[in-house]
Amino acid sequence: MSESSADIRKRLSHPIIDIDGHMAEYFPALAPYLEREGLSLDHPSLQRMLPPYGGTTKTWHSQTPEERAANRTPRGPWWSSPAKQTIDLATALLPGLLYERLDELGLDFSVVYPSLGLVFLHTPDDTYRQGTCRALNRSNAETFAPYADRLAPVAAIPMHTPEEAVAELEYAVNVLGFKSVLCAGYVQRPFAALAGKDPEVSNYAFWLDQFGVDSAYDYDPVWAKAQELGVSIAFHSGFIGMTPYRSISSYVFNHLSMLAEGQQSLAKSLFLGGVTNRFPGMNFAFLEGGVAWAAALYSDIIGHWEKRNLTSLRAHLDPAHIDAAMLAEKLAKYGPEVKAMQGGLTNRPPEPRDMLDEFAACGIETKQDIKRLFVDPFYFGCEADDPMTSMAFNTKINPFGAELHAMMGSDIAHWDVPDMAEVLEEAWEMVDHEWIDEAAFKKFTFSNPVKFYTGTNPGYFKGTVVEAAVDEYLQEN
Repeated sequence: MSESSADIRKRLSHPIIDIDGHMAEYFPALAPYLEREGLSLDHPSLQRMLPPYGGTTKTWHSQTPEERAANRTPRGPWWSSPAKQTIDLATALLPGLLYERLDELGLDFSVVYPSLGLVFLHTPDDTYRQGTCRALNRSNAETFAPYADRLAPVAAIPMHTPEEAVAELEYAVNVLGFKSVLCAGYVQRPFAALAGKDPEVSNYAFWLDQFGVDSAYDYDPVWAKAQELGVSIAFHSGFIGMTPYRSISSYVFNHLSMLAEGQQSLAKSLFLGGVTNRFPGMNFAFLEGGVAWAAALYSDIIGHWEKRNLTSLRAHLDPAHIDAAMLAEKLAKYGPEVKAMQGGLTNRPPEPRDMLDEFAACGIETKQDIKRLFVDPFYFGCEADDPMTSMAFNTKINPFGAELHAMMGSDIAHWDVPDMAEVLEEAWEMVDHEWIDEAAFKKFTFSNPVKFYTGTNPGYFKGTVVEAAVDEYLQEN
């Protein structure tokens, strides 16, 4: 019989920090906070969040199969929280019970994310998006206050505009006392070309703004405010409903790879948009998508830069370098007998010269700079049962011998954790199978979370049960 999570924790020399626990909001407790924000529980923006639907499936369930097909309404989960382990369901609903069970779960400290809050962040109605996030933040600030030495809730930060994000950041940190924040990972925006058309069209024709490349706004004030307030940014948005995650019959189809691909797109946008170049002191975490996508993206960025940086473009890919006489000779000898193309085979429309360098915002001078701009500020939430986490520590493959910042997120309170007490045990299996060593396991469950949070707030763990261990680590490193 394998060791329990509690047994594994007892023999470790370091604490376990869970960077992505969850709660399943107890709606009767949250409702008064919503009403205090002047929000009607009968409003369509809230109706889909009420039990028994919980934010994901009311529309799908209320439609006929024909309507689902006509609207391409994506199927959500039938049930998304623990069931047979009823104690786990109660734990997901009640922070006090989670606090009491932490030793049993083998966890010293947990950063706790919402469930309904992930939906609140993407509510289209401005009043209800901002109001639900504010209500949730007020509720969690009060509910978790007695447990601050071992549990840290995150503040939900809507991102439809930089102004609303900055306003909620200031309120959450300065008024409510949050140390951890959750930002929406994208904003659905209508195409400007469809302005004046039937508003229903925007439900199907939209683009995703991910705050970097081609954003509708300059989001630098958000990163600057987070840096000023001493909070690292974490992103945790689902992508079900985005093409190609619109199966009308299979939630599993919609869920597979969805989080990883959404986070990859966000990381690309921030990196190529120069955010990590302009804010070298900021840390950004991408949760629940694992780290395999990040290892692939890191390598791919280097490969693209090598061949498509401005110097390489001009040296190897400028059509002006084409030997027209040679090409004509070979076409005449080996090509089919066709009439010459009007305008010439190699003619291309002119490219704006100030757009040729697609890496300009990154400030990259050598490919080694990519490690500093990607590996150093980016952190990746990985679930305990994901064997691909080991890729983060594969310095033989990762360019420049890089280790990516993988961090353990338990994801307790959600369907993929059928038994909360087995999370740490599942994570330790990577050591048992020799996919990673104990030193990497310490980074995964302790050192990397410490670096993520203290990188922007050295006092993040002050007053917690892990304070002494964190101080010792920081002094040694």
